[in-house]
Amino acid sequence: MSDTAARAAPAPQISPDNPCPFLRALVAGNYVGGHIVPLPELTGTIGRATGKTGFEGFTARAKIFLVAQIANGLGPFSQLRSLFQGAILDALRNGPLDKHGAGSRILDQHAVVHEDEIARLATFGKDYKAPDGSVERGLSAAEIKTFMAANFQRAKDEHPPSYGILHCYYPLLMLGEWPVLLDIMGKGEGKDRYLSVAEVRTLFVDKRFPDRIVALLNG
Repeated sequence: MSDTAARAAPAPQISPDNPCPFLRALVAGNYVGGHIVPLPELTGTIGRATGKTGFEGFTARAKIFLVAQIANGLGPFSQLRSLFQGAILDALRNGPLDKHGAGSRILDQHAVVHEDEIARLATFGKDYKAPDGSVERGLSAAEIKTFMAANFQRAKDEHPPSYGILHCYYPLLMLGEWPVLLDIMGKGEGKDRYLSVAEVRTLFVDKRFPDRIVALLNG
């Protein structure tokens, strides 16, 4: 296909039932399809985005594979379907990884982005010096941990006391979201590594990755 034809091609349709901003950006960028994606393909694509190689890359891909395998259901039929057919990206909502409002609430059930929730995210961070010398708002690992705890507390405050007990596993699910985004899209190293709020907004609103991630995906 020529560059002109590629630019003229309609943008991929992304289902509201795909609530993951990273996966939505993968679909929008035509890195994966929007319906059923074989687990090896999905694992390999996300694995490239991590930039990790060798044993570290193998470990990262193994974790991605396991998460993708349970994303559509924990039952034996769902597991076999995921293993032999792939992950159904437009049927992730209400699946085992859906926290039903206990997360950031940046993207609602209709796939509408809430700018006020992005602004709320920024309040948990601070200004960081970017690699290019500029200053931008971001969140470190510790600040992301505080943000996730506040999200769960907000949900608990809106429900009866039993909510926290019945959904005590939600904080574990959260470990597969914002900390992973920090790992993949973060800037800096060690304790100075941070997730840019501006890049988070671009990911949610424009469904687009930073250029450095695009380079890895195309590599």
